[in-house]
Amino acid sequence: MRRIAHLDMDAFYASVELLRYPQLKGLPVVIGGGRRREDDVLGKLREVYPEHDWSAERLHEIPVDFFPRLQGYSGRGVITTATYAARQFGVGSAMGLMKAAKLCPQAILLPVDFDQYRHYSREFKRIITDIAPVMENRGVDEVYIDFTDVAGGQREGGRVLARLIQKSIFDATGLTCSIGVAPNKLLAKMASEFNKPNGISIVLPDDLAALVWPLPCRKINGIGPKAEAKLLQHGIQTIGELAQRERVWLMENFGKSYGAWLHDAAHGKDDRPVETHSEPVSLSRETTFERDLHAVRDREELGRIFTRLCEQLANDLQRKGYVGKTIGVKLRYDNFQSVTRDHTLDRHTDQAPRIRQTAGQCLKRVDLTRRIRLLGVRVGSLQKTGTTDAPYEHSQAQLWDGSFATD
Repeated sequence: MRRIAHLDMDAFYASVELLRYPQLKGLPVVIGGGRRREDDVLGKLREVYPEHDWSAERLHEIPVDFFPRLQGYSGRGVITTATYAARQFGVGSAMGLMKAAKLCPQAILLPVDFDQYRHYSREFKRIITDIAPVMENRGVDEVYIDFTDVAGGQREGGRVLARLIQKSIFDATGLTCSIGVAPNKLLAKMASEFNKPNGISIVLPDDLAALVWPLPCRKINGIGPKAEAKLLQHGIQTIGELAQRERVWLMENFGKSYGAWLHDAAHGKDDRPVETHSEPVSLSRETTFERDLHAVRDREELGRIFTRLCEQLANDLQRKGYVGKTIGVKLRYDNFQSVTRDHTLDRHTDQAPRIRQTAGQCLKRVDLTRRIRLLGVRVGSLQKTGTTDAPYEHSQAQLWDGSFATD
């Protein structure tokens, strides 16, 4: 019997921070805003507590009162994740820190530390592949694992192997995870949410009606807000109600492809394999400004930011060994409306000057009279370097002018 697991680390970023600051366990903590600079933290500690010889090894001794609170926060920062104690106040990922400050002013605010998160991500994935080698990477804190032919993968529906992986990760890192095991990836992902945190949930073929059909349709990965709203217009709230609709009716009302997929998903059908390697479709860089910027009045500042994003994106491409030919921009205005524009080149590139010039041309096709909250640059249609025509080269002197929109 096919047994597929979805493993999701519990509040991953926050949990990693609690390894560093165990004195914050059980308290509402949010991770977000700027990136961590360890020297800044230690420098401030030495100012506040000059009598101590502070070092990175003594962070667990920092008094709780030292940590900044959300109360009074002002700025454009966004929450990356939050501890479960903070989530009880309605605080969650992607929420603005100012809004979170109103919901939970006593929450402790910590900056992000992506280097540390990537370290622990590599560690827990290494532990998994040592036990079950067929693993699909789905990001920094979640994976799919094929249990089917692994020793213990069939025992108790996969619970024995899930328990071994869960314990091995905790013993090696001190981090907890939640695992769902089911006949396929679709159901496994849903199951991993059943018993969080630090839980194991098993779904067998006969469990569909009891465990899955009572859930709201949004629990299916692939049903977003727009599809949910349309389903509600037809009186469909739960997965079970969706399963009762005929395939033909769904195809007529939701499109041939998506309607057929909705029918299969509601009946727990998903034949996708666990893929141990997949190529990225695109790479991007974006930033949210501390204050809204205007394309004319803040032209120089926007130009510097725009150039830096293009340079960072080119470095990402070169470091990962990709070239791309579809270059685009993303803007989010002060009213939170987002727009994107892109252009496809004749040849692939990984060069910052070409990326910036083409992205600058895309900017001419958007409204630049509104104030801008977010700016992003994207390169798509990726191929591995050396598998396509040579990257397009151009003199940097002809492409850099420091302005926001480039000719």
